[in-house]
Amino acid sequence: MGSYYYLAAQLPYLIYEQKPPMSSEYFKDLAGRHISKSDNDLFKYLTFEFDNTDKTGCGFIDGYRDWELSLRQNLAVQRTIKSKRDISIKEPSFNIGAAAAALKAIDEKSPLDAEFLLDKARWNAIEELAGSDNFSRNYIYAYFLKLLLIERRESFNEEKGFSEYKLLYASILDKYNDMISVQESQGEHK
Repeated sequence: MGSYYYLAAQLPYLIYEQKPPMSSEYFKDLAGRHISKSDNDLFKYLTFEFDNTDKTGCGFIDGYRDWELSLRQNLAVQRTIKSKRDISIKEPSFNIGAAAAALKAIDEKSPLDAEFLLDKARWNAIEELAGSDNFSRNYIYAYFLKLLLIERRESFNEEKGFSEYKLLYASILDKYNDMISVQESQGEHK
């Protein structure tokens, strides 16, 4: 594991609710010029949209992916319980932080607030897993994941989301009213 003092020393400090000081793509390019090829190759595993649990050999990345998988599994369990569906799901892997975040998110009234809560839990997990060596590859990987979270937060638009919700809801009501009208007209002709 290399020490990346020069790269880490030039990075601005990240705060969860701030505007991103640079794009994740810019950072990835910058980091690629300062880190080893083998460390750079692991960037492909730094995503929130993974569908397998292949091990990378990097304790930080594997630890985060295990945490994220635990979060997703616990969310699935909590959603199943809340919806009172009787669906057989496998026992989730247990991480206390992921399980607690899933439980809190399910109780949020607003889906947007639930997403913010989950992303803040992700942020905290990233910080915990990165450790205290601010010049290691773990710090570089953590920095990248935090930039992705900040960008994700920036992509949420409450007005647009509410507008789309109203359109979807109106569409559902229209279809329901059309169905009722058809049923009523068929009942009149019998």
